[in-house]
Amino acid sequence: MTAIRTFTHLDALEAEAIHVMREVAAELERPVLLFSGGKDSIVLLRLAEKAFRPGRFPFPLMHVDTGHNFGEVIEFRDRRVRELGEGLVVASVQESIDKGRVVEESGPRASRNRLQTTTLLDAIEEHGFDAAIGGARRDEERSRAKERIFSFRDDFGQWNPRAQRPELWTLYNARVRKGEHVRVFPISNWTELDVWQYIKHEQLELPLIYFSHEREVFRRDGMLYAASEHVERLPGENPFVASVRFRTVGDMTCTGGVLSEAKSLEAVVAEIATTNVTERGETRADDRASEAAMEDRKRVGYF
Repeated sequence: MTAIRTFTHLDALEAEAIHVMREVAAELERPVLLFSGGKDSIVLLRLAEKAFRPGRFPFPLMHVDTGHNFGEVIEFRDRRVRELGEGLVVASVQESIDKGRVVEESGPRASRNRLQTTTLLDAIEEHGFDAAIGGARRDEERSRAKERIFSFRDDFGQWNPRAQRPELWTLYNARVRKGEHVRVFPISNWTELDVWQYIKHEQLELPLIYFSHEREVFRRDGMLYAASEHVERLPGENPFVASVRFRTVGDMTCTGGVLSEAKSLEAVVAEIATTNVTERGETRADDRASEAAMEDRKRVGYF
C-alpha cells in the first residue's frame, strides 16, 4: 500500500519561497543572493537549489563582510560556495574604511555592524545589482513586520513604507525605476522555528557554533559575548568558559550567545520551540535600541 504524504506547513512555505525566487529571476535583470554562512542564508541556498538546479543559479552570491565575523562561519561560507560551484562577491567593510567611505567606531561598544549600510549600497551600485535576495523575516522584530516580500529602495537606498506596492494573491510588481533596487525576502513569512524545522527536515549542514560548545565568553548587559580581539572589554568584564550556542551569527561585536546544551538539530528545535524571546531580541545588542531608532536605520537602507 502506497503511503499518502501529507502536505505540511513547511511545504507551503517552501513553495512560496521558490515561487518568489523564480519571480526574481524572471523579472529582474541582475539580482544577487546575500549569503553570510548563517542559517537563514543557508536555507536560501537550499531553496535556490530546488528552484534552479540542475542549472546554475541565475545570480551570484554576495556577503557584506565586516571583518569581525566568526572565523568558523567564514570557513563554512567559503567551503559551501566551492561545493556549489557558484560565484561569490565579498563586499568588505574594511575596504570601505580604508577608502574613507565610512569612519570606524572606537571604544568598548564599537561595532562595524552599522557600517555595512554604505558597503552594501556601494556594492549594489558597483555591480549594477537591481535586486538583493535576503533572509530577513517578519518575526525578528516589530519594525520588520511592515516589510513586503518585494521591498523597494530609492536611489539613495532609502525605504519608504508608504511607497511600497500591494502584494495580492502572490502577485508581485517587480519593475524597478532607474536608480531603484529591491530587497527581496523569500522567507519573510517564516518563523525562527520554521527555519530550524526546515533545516532538520532537509538535514542541512550548519556552522558548528549554532550548536552547544565550550567557548570563552564574557557578560555584558545580560548577554554573553565571545571573547575576541575585536571586542574591547570594560573593567570587570572578565572572560570565563561556558557551554553556549549562537542563535544568529552576525558581527562578533554585537552578537551574543545563549547558555545551552543543545548539541543536535533535534535538541535545538526542541529548545527553540519552548522559548518566547526572538533570536534578535536575545542575542543582538544593536537590536536592543528603541523602535524609533530601528525605523530610522531602515529608512537609510540598513535592511
